[in-house]
Amino acid sequence: MAQLKKVFCKTCGKGFFRINGRVNEAEKFGWNQYCSKECLSRERNKRQTLLCENCGGAFQRPPHEILTHNYCCQSCAAVVNNKKYPKRHQSPELRTCVNCSGYFRKSTGNSKYCSIRCVREAKFYTPEKLLVVIKNEAQKIGRTPARREMGGISSACQRFFGSWNKAMIAAGLFINRSDSQRMYKRTNTKALDGHLCDSVSEALIDNWLFSHKIFHQRDVIYPTTNHKADWAVDVNGQRIFIEYFGLASDSPRYDRDVSHKKELCEANGIPLIEIYPQDLYPQRRLMAKLGDLETSMSGRPDVRRS
Repeated sequence: MAQLKKVFCKTCGKGFFRINGRVNEAEKFGWNQYCSKECLSRERNKRQTLLCENCGGAFQRPPHEILTHNYCCQSCAAVVNNKKYPKRHQSPELRTCVNCSGYFRKSTGNSKYCSIRCVREAKFYTPEKLLVVIKNEAQKIGRTPARREMGGISSACQRFFGSWNKAMIAAGLFINRSDSQRMYKRTNTKALDGHLCDSVSEALIDNWLFSHKIFHQRDVIYPTTNHKADWAVDVNGQRIFIEYFGLASDSPRYDRDVSHKKELCEANGIPLIEIYPQDLYPQRRLMAKLGDLETSMSGRPDVRRS
């Protein structure tokens, strides 16, 4: 039968019996001996008891977490730090709600709505409500709003009206012409002599030239550029360009092209005959614009491009 030997607990000092071989092993290696797992746990626990510098409450903390100033919780630390280092109060920046046009404080994000209610209402716009919002914005800025200025309702306008421009028309506003994209959809029309024209108006001019026996060429390239003239006519060895400026004063991009073509003609000594919509509608005045060509070409053989 194994012999027992009495030893004393390192933590509580209580005496207890252990097997003699275990006692000799602990004494050989210098191990401490404990009467229970609870005493072993209390001995290994190195946490120290501290007092909170704000509320005075007691709490424990391991040695490696003890700082110069110690607090029992984050709230107590915030109370002391806010007193030592008060924040500067700045006047809040206000934003306008896209839905109700009310003012609200600017948050850290890019919120366009003052409340969750406005966010939900914005997702369920009606056509009537969209028109009211568009008209109010147009009255506020004094012009037709651009799509990028009202991103909160652009998708709703496209869903109800088909496009942003159609929504502007429904609101009784003028459409903003694009400065970089295509401005209109062309309707190709074939003239009497077989020339393919970009619009009905161009076909009317081409038919006039054909009926007055004026030889003409379509889509003639300008010198030193890729721009094309609508028509070119050769009179007594002199080449003359004819242009129909159907969208003059209707788009900044189109007006820049018109100015560039005029400069090219002037720089290369090419006469340019300019025709505008008012020369066709409501009454055609092509004789006043092109009558000199017929006079200059009278007596020439009837040569036309078919």
